[in-house]
This record gives sequence, structure tokens and C-alpha cells, in this order.
Amino acid sequence: MLTEPALVADLGATNARFALLDDGQVTAIEILRVADYPSLASAMGAYLDLINPPRPPRLSAVAIASPIIGDFVEMTNHAWSFSISELKEQLAFDRLEVINDFTAVALAVPHLGPADLTKIGGGTAVPNAPIGIIGPGTGLGVSGLIHGRDHWHPLAGEGGHVTMSAVTPRESQVLDLLRVRFPHVSAERVLSGMGLVNLYETLAALDGEDPPSRAPREVSAAAFGEGDDHCVEAVAMFGAMLGTVAGNLALTLGSLGGVYIAGGIAPKLGHLFLDSEFRERFEAKGRFRDYLEAIPTYLITHPTPAFYGLKYVLEW
Repeated sequence: MLTEPALVADLGATNARFALLDDGQVTAIEILRVADYPSLASAMGAYLDLINPPRPPRLSAVAIASPIIGDFVEMTNHAWSFSISELKEQLAFDRLEVINDFTAVALAVPHLGPADLTKIGGGTAVPNAPIGIIGPGTGLGVSGLIHGRDHWHPLAGEGGHVTMSAVTPRESQVLDLLRVRFPHVSAERVLSGMGLVNLYETLAALDGEDPPSRAPREVSAAAFGEGDDHCVEAVAMFGAMLGTVAGNLALTLGSLGGVYIAGGIAPKLGHLFLDSEFRERFEAKGRFRDYLEAIPTYLITHPTPAFYGLKYVLEW
């Protein structure tokens, strides 16, 4: 149990979410736009000025959308970079932990309750069996949990950059056209905010149309409201392809403890995601259909799960 305040941060390429752990409880949540600050240190300072805590926190844990290899950290989809040791000294922290953002989400999963989740399809989790976590947001995060003798161990990887494969002829056409634009068509190229835009634009191009430029939120909004055929198809393909990649993850990890969908996109798609072919694609692995039918899949609806993973890190 934490007995002193700690600053926790969940950093994506678009938003920086900050909170204060006070007596182990998550408080004072604020969301700052990454683009508004030249560095993580300046954003942290702005957050502390904003909440003006009675005493400055001496502990901190940061989850960031980047591989963590050594002291120097550089975000994958944004220009922020920093030295962990220098940031610790600059902010006068006694302890600073920096982990991958999806490692933090993974560590939060065992602490989520039924109110934080929506189950998709059937299956029953096997206690203490491996768990898979995948989440489309600005990028595509992938992680896993393996249970040890007395606690869960996270797997920090970059599974969002695996090569995307097609299941249907239409998907093959989409990926073929995307390979003209990109030297490597990873899962993230189609399963992320910009991935949703890539699907929309590519589907329109395949039908000989020059579509209006849309941001990711505009693609999903048009799928809901305007009935734009290519936006509707893009969202549907997004759900199906996510099912394919999530099923691959379940097979790779042996995720009999379940697969959890995190990130900001799927919850915002609501019924368009829940009614998609996600679960069918998840299970559609030929001779291993029965194996995957037994694995439950969940959509994480809690808005800030990474904070609970960071709390767990500080309590180790």
C-alpha cells in the first residue's frame, strides 16, 4: 500500500493523462494535449501547477507509448524523448518508474471488475492462465500477462507492428493497395486511428472514388450518422481485422485466461464494434476453432486502466 503521494502518467501520442495516487487512490485526473508541451517534464510541471498538491510527490510512474530499452526513451508516434535519470533529477523524484503503456494496461487487467468490462461472445477464463491484451488507439498496443508463483508478470513487446494478413478477397485488395503506400503494412497501419482512415481511403480508391479527407473520429461519426458506405465498411473491416489479430495473439500466448481489448477506439465505436465480425474472426482459426471458442474476449470500458497498472508497479 502506498503511504505517500505519487504522480502517475499515461502518455499517448495525442493525450497525456495525469493523476495523483493519494493513499493508494487515484485522484486529480487531468488530460493534457501532448502537442501543447515541448517535453514530458514541462507537461508534468504544468499538471502539478494545475492541481497544486499540498506536498510535491516524490514518487512517479509513467506509462508511455514506446519500447523501453535503457535510459533513453523516445515516443514512437510523437517527438517527445527524454532520459529517465535526468527526468528523475529534474522533477526531484526519489523514485521514477517508466514502462510501456500497454504493459501498464496489462498489469491493470487482474484488478478490473465486471463494471469495467463488456464481454464479447462466449468462453470462460481459466484461472491464472496467460492473458492477452490488444488495443487500437493512436497506435496499436499489444501485451500479455503470465502468472508466476505469487504475482502476474507482464510481457513488453511491439506486437502492433506484426505484418497484417488478409482473410477475404476485399481485404487482400486493401492490403495490396496499402503496400504501394507503405514499405511494410503492419497491423497498426489498419488497426489504429490513422489505420481507420487508411481503410476508409483505400476502400474508396478501390471503388474509383476520391473521398473527402476525414480524421479518424470523422470516419466513425460518418459510419454512425451519415451512412457513408465507405466509412461503414471501414469500421466493419476494422472490427473483423482486429478479431483476426486478437485470435493470433490468443494462439501465440495460449491466452486461456482471456483476451482484453483496450485503447480508445473500440469503446467509442459502441455497437458498430460489438456487432462487427470481431468474435467470428477471433474464432475462425480452422482446426483450432474449438480452442478459441473457449477463450473469453472482453472490451475494457474503464477510461483510465493504465493508472491501476502503474499503482501496481509502485507497490511492488
